[in-house]
Amino acid sequence: MTGVPASFVRQDLVDSRPAPVKTTGFTGFIRTRLFNTPTNAILTIVGAALLWLTIVPTVKFLLIDAVWQGTSRTDCLAAGAGHEVGACWPFVQAKFAQFVYGFYPEQERWRVNLTFGLAALLLLPLLIPRVPAKSLNAGLFFVAFPVVAFFLLHGGGLHGFALSWTADLLSGFSASVSEAGSKLAAGGGVSSLLGSLIYGFGTAVWVLIWPLSWLRDAIQASARPLWFDFVCTAAVVSGLLFVLNGGFRNGWRALLRSLAMFAGIAVVIFVMRLDRGGLPIVDTRMWGGLLVTLVVSVTGIVTSMPVGIALALGRRSTIPLIRIFSVLFIEFWRGVPLITVLFFATYMLPLFLPGNFTVDGLVRVLIGIALFAGAYNAEVIRGGLQAIPRGQAEAASALGLSYWKITGLVVMPQALRHVIPGLVNSFIALFKDTSLVSIVALFDLLGSLRASFADPTWSTPTTLFTGFAFTGIVYFVFCFGMSRYSLFVEHRLNAHRRS
Repeated sequence: MTGVPASFVRQDLVDSRPAPVKTTGFTGFIRTRLFNTPTNAILTIVGAALLWLTIVPTVKFLLIDAVWQGTSRTDCLAAGAGHEVGACWPFVQAKFAQFVYGFYPEQERWRVNLTFGLAALLLLPLLIPRVPAKSLNAGLFFVAFPVVAFFLLHGGGLHGFALSWTADLLSGFSASVSEAGSKLAAGGGVSSLLGSLIYGFGTAVWVLIWPLSWLRDAIQASARPLWFDFVCTAAVVSGLLFVLNGGFRNGWRALLRSLAMFAGIAVVIFVMRLDRGGLPIVDTRMWGGLLVTLVVSVTGIVTSMPVGIALALGRRSTIPLIRIFSVLFIEFWRGVPLITVLFFATYMLPLFLPGNFTVDGLVRVLIGIALFAGAYNAEVIRGGLQAIPRGQAEAASALGLSYWKITGLVVMPQALRHVIPGLVNSFIALFKDTSLVSIVALFDLLGSLRASFADPTWSTPTTLFTGFAFTGIVYFVFCFGMSRYSLFVEHRLNAHRRS
C-alpha cells in the first residue's frame, strides 16, 4: 500500500468544451421559437413567404409607387406620372370632406367638428383611470352630450319643456284610447261593452290630466313659453327632490344639485339659442361619411349595454312572465339578420304607425341596431353572470343587502369584468356592421366612398383600391384602438389574479 500515490495530479490540460447553444437575444429567439423543430421551420418559411408576397406589394402600392400630389385623374395615370402608379392619394385628399361629412352643408360643418371635439373632450377623461370626477364626467357624456350633439348636428329649437311634453304625451294617449273605445263601441255586442269601458278609461285619463293641460295652454299663451315652462319644471322637480330626500333636514343637497343641473340646462338653451329657433335644420338624409358611422356605432354601443343588462337579468329572473319575454326577445333578434332589421325599421315600420306620427329614418335605424346589439350583449352578459358563484349573492344577502344592491354592487361588476373580451368583440363587430346602413340609403363612410367613385374626374385604375385602402385603415384604427384599450382595462381589473 505504501507504493500507491496518495493523490492524482493531472499533468496536461483538459480539452475545452464546445460553447453552449445561445438561447437569448434575437438569435436565441429564432433558434428556440422558429426553427426548433422541422415542423416549426417549415411553418416559419411558409409564413415568411406569405408575408413577403403580401406586405411588400402593399407597401409598394401604398407608399413607394403612390402619387401624393395632383388635381385630376391625369396625375394618377402612368402616362402622367411617368412611372408605374400605385395609390392615388390626391383622390383621397379631394374627397376627404365627403368621407367625413357626407353631403352635410359646407357652411355648417363647423357643427360637426365641434361635436367631434366635445366627444373627445368628454371621452378621454373617462378612459384615463386617474382622472377624477368620473361620475360627473359620465353624466355629461352619456346624458348631456347626446342632447347637445342632437341640436348641434340636426339643428332646430324648443317650443316647450317637460310640462308641455308630458301634457302632450298624456293628451295624445287619452285621445287614442278614447278613439279606439268609440270605434269598438260602434261594433255592437260584446265589443260595444268593451269599447264603452275603454272609452270611459280614456275619458277618466283626460279628466285627471285636465289641470296639466290647462297649465300647458297657459304656458304656450305666455310671451316666453319655453322659459316659463322651464321655470315651472325646475320648480316642480326640485321641490319633489327636496321633499323626497328629507325636506329641511336632509334635502338641501338634492335641491342644490337639481338647481345646478337646471342652471346648466338654461346655459345650454341660451348659448345655442334654442328659445329662438336654434341652428338651421340639417336633415339626416344629408348626413354621411364618418359622421354617420360614428353616430350609428356609438349610439348602438351605448344604448345596447343597458338593453343587454336588462335582458340578461330578465332571462335569469324567477318571474315567468319576465323570463319568457326576455327569452323570446333575445331569440327573435338573434335569429334575424341585421339587414332584415334595417329594412324593417326603414321601410315597414312606418306602415304600422299612425298617419300623423313619423319617425326620422336615422332614428329608426338607431333603434333597430340598439335592440339587435342588445340581444347579443344579453347572452354575453348572461355568461358572465353564470360565472359568479352563488355564494357571492348569498353572502351579500346575509349582510342585509337588497336584490338591486346585490346585483349592482356585487354580482354585476364581477360579471362585466369576466366578459370584457366578449363585449368588446361585439362592439367591434357592431362598428364594422355599420357599413350595412348604406343598403337603406344612409351614406356611411363606405357608402360615401362608393358615391365618390361616380366622379369621372378621378376615374383611374387605382382609385378603387386607394379608396378601399383608406377606409380599411380608418376601420382598423378604430377597431384596433378598442381592442388595445379592452386589453388595458382587462389587465387592470384582473390585477388580483396576477401572481
